[in-house]
Amino acid sequence: MAKLLTTVEVTASMAQCPHWQLAGNAIVRELKFKGFVEAIAFVNQLVEPAEAAGHHPDLAISYNRVTITLSTHDAGGLTANDFALAQVIDVIASA
Repeated sequence: MAKLLTTVEVTASMAQCPHWQLAGNAIVRELKFKGFVEAIAFVNQLVEPAEAAGHHPDLAISYNRVTITLSTHDAGGLTANDFALAQVIDVIASA
């Protein structure tokens, strides 16, 4: 099981993920796209890196908005895995 990050580690990791918001025991990012097709195309790009990491985000899709929530559920909060996947998602979102 992944090790929970300390408050200091979470704060330091948040500095590396400026597009994400801390929400309790998770980090959240919302993205807005031109339309539904573009939102779904973005979500489809998340499948491979999430599978490769064995770490899957919670996703909410509302027409042209995608909300991504990351938390390591079996650890009960934030781990390095969450921030690593957040950085991968940021690269995909900026492409």
